[in-house]
Amino acid sequence: MATDRGSGEVSESDYTVRSNFHTPPEQFDGCFTTFYHLSLTVENGGSVHDYLQPEWGNIRFFCGGLPRAKIGTSQVSGASFNATGPSSLPAEFELGTSEMWGIGFLPLGWARFVDVDAHELANTVCDGAQHPDFAKFALLEKTLCDPEATRDEQFAAIVDLMGRVMRPSRDEPKIVRVHQALVDGEFLVVSDLADACGMSIRTLERVCRKYFGFTPKKLMRRQRFTRSLTSFMLHQGSRWTEAMDGEYHDQAQFTREFREFMTMNPSEYAALDHPILSSFMEARARVWGSAAQALDKPNR
Repeated sequence: MATDRGSGEVSESDYTVRSNFHTPPEQFDGCFTTFYHLSLTVENGGSVHDYLQPEWGNIRFFCGGLPRAKIGTSQVSGASFNATGPSSLPAEFELGTSEMWGIGFLPLGWARFVDVDAHELANTVCDGAQHPDFAKFALLEKTLCDPEATRDEQFAAIVDLMGRVMRPSRDEPKIVRVHQALVDGEFLVVSDLADACGMSIRTLERVCRKYFGFTPKKLMRRQRFTRSLTSFMLHQGSRWTEAMDGEYHDQAQFTREFREFMTMNPSEYAALDHPILSSFMEARARVWGSAAQALDKPNR
């Protein structure tokens, strides 16, 4: 039976978002951010538009409205099974009324479930059923997109398939050490991160590109940026200067980083509606304990 950690719901005049978060079984410890279900209802056949922050790799199954999604120059439209690699850019999407199951891969999960180096799929979104590295998960679509299936049946289908395709990686201890250090530490130089992980800079570079998708330096910067963006999103009415991570030298540096990771200025982002991200982050922080994938620790 699915272990439901809790739910969140936000209703506005023209849409309602409900999120449910389910704890993966112990056999998958460290592999997934969460198994989550999202219900979106948009009035009068409309749609919502939003930008997801940079995150780890994901697979998402949609029943009902199908999204238009874009990460950088990569885009997909009209696919019920969307897959993404780890990202350092926003995922822009538009979606109407739909039911969605999402599965987020932590770096350890990427090592155990995806048969390609993470940097090769960084900042990409695709039709998972048509992609050779994600097609094995397409078997889930039959159950996750079946409106007659119960939530417990859908959860069981995820657990069953993941249990059948999981295989170990020789780099698992290194992956966990790097991940833990990224989440816990506030490193300014790569050598300090390598020392904290007990490995050479060359080994750190290899592990990060293969399983995390980016260089250690970019991962440290992405972590700092995610902390700042999350703080801003969770404290409505706050100013960017209040949300900025303490590692930023000044607001000019933060603005440059923001433009790189979100492809727009902070003021432009703040002026947009965030119907999915705001409600999802709030519910995730309350129920799951962290508001964003990149802030999840490797072991829960």
